[in-house]
Amino acid sequence: MAEESQERIEFKTDVKQLLDLVTHSLYSHREIFLRELISNASDAIDKARFAALTDPALLEGNADWGIKLSVDKANLTLTISDNGCGMTREELIEHIGTIARSGTKAFLEQLKKAGGKDQPELIGQFGVGFYSSFMVADLVTVRTRAHGSTGWQWVSEGQGSFELTSCEHPGRGTDVVLHLKKEAEEYLETHALRSLVQKYSDFVEHPISMEIEKKDEVLNSRQALWLRSKSEVKPEEYQEFYKHLSHDFNEPLKTIHYGAEGTLEFKVLLYIPSKAPYDLFRKESFKGLQLYIKRVFIMEECKKLLPEYLRFLHGVVDCSDLPLNVSREILQDDPRLTQIQKNLTGKVLGVLKDMKEHEPENYLKFYREFGPVLKEGLHYDHGHKEQISDLMLFESTKSEAGALRTLKDYVRDMRLAQKNIYYLIAENRSKALASPHLEIFRSQDIEVLLLTDAVDEWVIPALGEYDKKPLKPVNQGALDDSDVKGDEGNLKQWNKTYGALLKSLQTPLDENIKEVRLSTRLTDSACCLTSETGGMTPQMERMFQAMGQAVPKQKKILELNPKHPLLEALQKIHAKDKESAILTDYARLLYDQAILSEGGALPDALHFTKKVSELMVKALSH
Repeated sequence: MAEESQERIEFKTDVKQLLDLVTHSLYSHREIFLRELISNASDAIDKARFAALTDPALLEGNADWGIKLSVDKANLTLTISDNGCGMTREELIEHIGTIARSGTKAFLEQLKKAGGKDQPELIGQFGVGFYSSFMVADLVTVRTRAHGSTGWQWVSEGQGSFELTSCEHPGRGTDVVLHLKKEAEEYLETHALRSLVQKYSDFVEHPISMEIEKKDEVLNSRQALWLRSKSEVKPEEYQEFYKHLSHDFNEPLKTIHYGAEGTLEFKVLLYIPSKAPYDLFRKESFKGLQLYIKRVFIMEECKKLLPEYLRFLHGVVDCSDLPLNVSREILQDDPRLTQIQKNLTGKVLGVLKDMKEHEPENYLKFYREFGPVLKEGLHYDHGHKEQISDLMLFESTKSEAGALRTLKDYVRDMRLAQKNIYYLIAENRSKALASPHLEIFRSQDIEVLLLTDAVDEWVIPALGEYDKKPLKPVNQGALDDSDVKGDEGNLKQWNKTYGALLKSLQTPLDENIKEVRLSTRLTDSACCLTSETGGMTPQMERMFQAMGQAVPKQKKILELNPKHPLLEALQKIHAKDKESAILTDYARLLYDQAILSEGGALPDALHFTKKVSELMVKALSH
């Protein structure tokens, strides 16, 4: 029987105020207490195991490492026990009697000073996790015994002092007894404890057991796939864990499993799904990755580990050392976090590149589901723009419907002297192919990329160029004479011939059109609408309107084909009567026709159909 002695000791700081902070402000969820106490128990076991490497006597009598939960409903107590290193009287005062002084941290510092290698990974770096107990308990008792020492008991209500008494303890280790508050009785229920262990501590290395129906049952799986070698993990294990993470019944398209070593060490297990979720383009769909630190669950949705354009990924990152605030719930800004994101991004883009080159069918499946999201990286991630641009796939005027080409393919097949890469943004392939802006490019056998994803409006201009060749929209600005040879030689003469007519056609359209001018880009159509370089495209206007946002008035340029018979007919009418009402009607019809040719909606469809009918009657009457 140990000699009993008892003394009351004041905490070494303003504990009442600090414990109030811990209890009410530090943690957003009181259930965190169990994670903290299990983490402390795991650390204590790791310390004992490490010390036993040089002192095998520590293993005598108790080498089956483990953590046990015990419930006493009659007395409203929950006990968390471990057979780790335990504490002496001095250590109890030093580590629990002094708030925010972490025994784990001091232990690691001692090892570092001693030049110790192969140090155990310990997670209790802040010294306040233990005090989360007072969120659920109004009295906490700690009974502990270190190897070669007597047992000691620490008791406190968290009000500014604690009692220290010698006690009997069967062997090395620690018991933390929580005398639960009435409103915390739920933590006496087996299902609640099992759920919390599986949520926060499922992958803790040591077994966490509990007596259930008079039999000890291990509550944690301890099977952290990401910590095992890839050669040891079966495909069905990867698939099962993916479904657990994602709640997706489909199998993943690709699994990415690797470990980073060096100054910053972490393990990664990522999955690329085979199907896109319905809410992929909603902002709230970006959930990030699960974050663990040394097997202990920290965050469900850590968004800082991934750029948003890789939001389709599911997975886990387990880091050896990340700076967290004292509650371990919120990541602080730190360069190491940026390093992890950069590493993950580079790895994922590398895997996608490898898929594109060696598994083209799989990559095509991926791109059809997630290509538009990946494209966002062209706008947001300048550091990886080149890698992302090599992963892009496009339809074009030289590809069959559904067939996709890369920018590298385009450049390879360019005409020898061609300087630019040309593209057209449209709602779909059929509307793009119907655009009059393609006429001169078809006639001169110049390939045009057909961009039909909603994000193309703002990500492709961000790309700017590829392989030092500018990307140019075919429906903005003037044609590049070095690539596309229009009939510029006759343009000067045509402008003299039709100059007065153009002004007459401009007048009734002043409200909507910046200019009516002749074009060399048209070979068959009578007219088209173009924007100034950098102007808002029709698709962008419609997108903003669909979102309910005000769109600034965008005055386009109405271009007319000087070789089209219609222009010659209008010139004859103009020569007879410059004020003819027919010219006004035709000006508006040409404008409406140009809107329709680019897939737009007419401002007054009834007026258009009425005028077309009238003209048809006149034509048939002659």
